[in-house]
Amino acid sequence: MKAKRRMLFSLLLVLVLVGIAAAMMVIGRGHTVYFDNKTLEDYQGQEYKAADKIVVTVKGEEVAKLSKRDRGMATWIGQNFKMILEVTQEKGGESEIREIDLKLPYNMDGIIINLPAILADLPEEAWLSE
Repeated sequence: MKAKRRMLFSLLLVLVLVGIAAAMMVIGRGHTVYFDNKTLEDYQGQEYKAADKIVVTVKGEEVAKLSKRDRGMATWIGQNFKMILEVTQEKGGESEIREIDLKLPYNMDGIIINLPAILADLPEEAWLSE
């Protein structure tokens, strides 16, 4: 009787641990995402200039106000990253709002996104680094 009971508790414990592991896979892992407002020089012979000012909003919260050559950051849990950028290209100019949806790589930590490159709709290799 004790052996069956011990076996049942062991099996229950394994099932609980598997359930926790499955829940953690669904929730996703955390990422630190850095935003660079830096000129991307010489990408396929072109230069993509930094904007005068970029305001980054994540989950309804303003996380960074970036001037040229500035870096900001946010933490994000999961793979589907969303941000809203308020971009002012020239000092005193009109601002433009862009909503960006990204799929973050699962295997990267400390993800760096070059904002001028992503605003120019360049491929991932141009704007993503670790």
